[in-house]
Amino acid sequence: MTLKTIQAGVLEVAYRELGPADGQPVILLHGFPYDIHCFDEVGDLLAARGLRCLIPYLRGYGPTRFLSADTPRSGQQAALAADLLAFMDALSIDRALLGGFDWGGRAACIVAALWPERVTGLVSGGHPYNIHDIPHARQPAAPDQEARLWYQYYFHTERGCLGLEQNRKDLACYLWRLWSPSWDFDADTFAKSAAAFDNPDFVAVVIHSYRHRYASVAGDPAYDAIEKRLEAQPLITVPTRVLLGADDGVFPTDLEDHYRHLYGPDYQRSLLPGVGHNAPQEAPQAFAAALIELADTSA
Repeated sequence: MTLKTIQAGVLEVAYRELGPADGQPVILLHGFPYDIHCFDEVGDLLAARGLRCLIPYLRGYGPTRFLSADTPRSGQQAALAADLLAFMDALSIDRALLGGFDWGGRAACIVAALWPERVTGLVSGGHPYNIHDIPHARQPAAPDQEARLWYQYYFHTERGCLGLEQNRKDLACYLWRLWSPSWDFDADTFAKSAAAFDNPDFVAVVIHSYRHRYASVAGDPAYDAIEKRLEAQPLITVPTRVLLGADDGVFPTDLEDHYRHLYGPDYQRSLLPGVGHNAPQEAPQAFAAALIELADTSA
């Protein structure tokens, strides 16, 4: 797999590019603890339809690196969104179709909500409305949901930080199995993605991400303005397709759509039977089809 790199904002971003250079741009964004390999099949399907697919490693993953040792290793949601905007600017992409899940879906949702003029459409997985409500993050959920989020509370402790440092691959593999109980991935599939966790900033970025979303630590002041705007839980008005795995072990899918009011008129929510948290890798045909439908509509 050949990678490209580009300086974008505070990062040197490593990314994969597929499809024709003059094709409609589609940016695909992975989550935690995954990497760009979750889009291997989706990328091939989109490229075969003439779309230009760009699949970057997020901050703290794979060969992506911070340009300066002085930059805070923030994993907060606003930082991920700012990275996406900087990536688009560095590649001179005015508007793009965005697809992602988990952390990457959050970055895509934020850019779609706050800068809709940059987004032709959005496909989001992993959460029905993937923008953190940090001012209310300390309100408890139902006990069964709190139990599913054990790893987030674990990362609030020094024991959890050390556990992630020492056991990052074993922990990630365990989460894959918990979150996608119907997905029978093999050792080679996991190993391809697990290499991305060797990034020297992986632990710092992950720990900060899970502590910041509960307002347990301060964010990078560079992103204060974005975080302030996100406190309002902004509407996502661009054409959007939300794909939720019916077997998701992080956020079990509710048959009732409680988040419909946070989207514009061109919105569809689909449940994927037999699919867990990693929709693009578990159901690449469905994920690609949603992106192709939006690409055809916006062409």
